Amino acid sequence: QVQLVESGGGLVQTGGSLRLSCVAPGTIFGASTMAWYRQAPGRPRDWVATISRAGIPQPLNSLKDRFTISRDNAKNTLYLEMKNVKLEDTATYYCKFVSGNDEYWGQGIQVTVTP
Repeated sequence: QVQLVESGGGLVQTGGSLRLSCVAPGTIFGASTMAWYRQAPGRPRDWVATISRAGIPQPLNSLKDRFTISRDNAKNTLYLEMKNVKLEDTATYYCKFVSGNDEYWGQGIQVTVTP
């Protein structure tokens, strides 16, 4: 019943930038803590950043100078802005919403960084 729709992935050269979006139903958006994860081939799914219900961002320390998590409550949209991308940023990126004890995941979107 609950579907998260991701967009904004694709090919990007090293040093470039892009923005991922994740749209959620309004029925869960306002009550949810939100996060981004990523998974590279052969690696576990790693946490990237979280933003609280109050809008306070908390990124992974190693990414906080390049990645920014934000949310627009009026548009029911979660964002991940990626700047100065590196080859190791290549992965499938997933958004996650947590509402109470319920978790909802996006379908995953591919980001491929080229030389």
